Amino acid sequence: MTNSSRALLSVFQAHGIDRVFLVPGESYLGILDALYDFPGIDAVTCRHESGAGFMAVADARLTRRPGIALVSRGPGATNASIAVHTAQQDAIPMILIVGQVPRADLRREAFQEIDYQRMYGTIAKWVFEATDPGQLAEAAFKAIRVATSGTPGPVVLVIPEDLQQQQVAQPQWMAREPARTKPDDSTLRQLLSQIETAQRPLIVAGGGFEAPGGREALCALAEAWQIPVALSFRRHDLFSNLHPLYAGELGLANPKNQIDAFRQSDLILALGTRFGDITSQGYSFPDLPRPAQTFVHACADDHMVGLHFAPDFGLVCDPVELARALTPAARPEIAEARVVWARRLQDIREAHTAWPRRSAADGIDFTQVVKAVRDQASTDAIVCLDAGTFAAPVYRHFGFVPPQRLMSPLSGTMGYGTPAAIASQLRFPGRQVICMVGDGGFMMTGTEMIAAVERKLPILFILANNASYASIRIQQELHYPGRMLGTSLFNPDFEQIARAFGMQAQRIARAEEVAGAVASGLAAGGPYFIEVKASLAVTLPERRS
Repeated sequence: MTNSSRALLSVFQAHGIDRVFLVPGESYLGILDALYDFPGIDAVTCRHESGAGFMAVADARLTRRPGIALVSRGPGATNASIAVHTAQQDAIPMILIVGQVPRADLRREAFQEIDYQRMYGTIAKWVFEATDPGQLAEAAFKAIRVATSGTPGPVVLVIPEDLQQQQVAQPQWMAREPARTKPDDSTLRQLLSQIETAQRPLIVAGGGFEAPGGREALCALAEAWQIPVALSFRRHDLFSNLHPLYAGELGLANPKNQIDAFRQSDLILALGTRFGDITSQGYSFPDLPRPAQTFVHACADDHMVGLHFAPDFGLVCDPVELARALTPAARPEIAEARVVWARRLQDIREAHTAWPRRSAADGIDFTQVVKAVRDQASTDAIVCLDAGTFAAPVYRHFGFVPPQRLMSPLSGTMGYGTPAAIASQLRFPGRQVICMVGDGGFMMTGTEMIAAVERKLPILFILANNASYASIRIQQELHYPGRMLGTSLFNPDFEQIARAFGMQAQRIARAEEVAGAVASGLAAGGPYFIEVKASLAVTLPERRS
């Protein structure tokens, strides 16, 4: 026999979960007490529930195991909801544990009570509120399975406080990963025939290739058949951005000539991607509902296959296994037309991603900072981004090469960058972690960087201070020129904040300071903070006369 909270944590530990992120709360004191008896599970104390949730999401993206966040009822659960939404949008396995009021007080409008089924029902894959202490271990097991199956996503476990320390049996709940699937031989032969005869094939690869061996399988398939690879939204680190077959990311700012070229493909292999609104350029590429090209959509989730576009081949299977099955042992002879096609897409991509040369009177063009980071980053660097205009040059110009990683929220949420950097450095202490964040996003979760000081994490934090919610300011200038409201920021002294946290810090305001500051930060051996006086003018559209 054991108590119910230990039973729950034992299931987590048996499934390789070795870290949780939390803001302590009185509604789950029983689980906190149980954690004391699990020294193999690192409990990371956070300053805000959104930070704890973002750390769990980032950790899960790196491990492919569910990221665990623990929060108290009511305000705590509400604060954490942004991370649940991020996990849903980003297809990340996450388990949020919420302490709940005692069972006797349920549905009586008790202090801090929320009906979590109604609150999370549209963004979580499963919301479960325990009614018996014996359910906690089983709920942990099911939460792992649901969070990691099909399209991964968030699960919410709600545990009333009076259930957390009761005596229960300890069954050995153990999830087994299902066998990876691939199409039958007849379908594979048909697919190979399509690949062999296509003159302008295009692979669109998504998050399904984040599985172990996925990047290697994708690269092998592309190289064997000489097929250009376009990556789905913000999946830059799946395929070398410097590879001649890299065709670019299908994101928010693709040039018209690139999309026009993609439209001229005669075979699209959409592998491991949901092919949602951004990747499909607002459901305009390919043609909706029936693509003009032969369209192959392979995804592990049957809900997603054919959801938007009617495929010629709709395959519910593991994209990594499919890529391996389609890769010949010996490289086949490739027609000249395909070589010309690949070179054309490469030329378009290289023209689009070339580093700009520009200066600004109101500060540093943040593109220069990104270039300095790119030039000095290690070959296995993990780059963590928040949302904002400062990130645009990273997406467009950085040029990720595996095993480098890009940690960026597909959901576009602000406040992700700093917590993600903490989680990334904790997970991979031997790798270089660089966090780039805007002034707006930093003010939401920047206090989480105190963990970098507490745990002596050598993270380089780079803050772009343009005193603006710039991405919204851009939209104001485009749609309501001359009527700016609410997007200017009165900021504190960020350098002094970092120093007050106990970090080395500096402020730079001239382009010639950039390279040296980045070098100092990367060599610091501990947390280092750079505040950049970033130009707002270079990001704003030109005023119409």
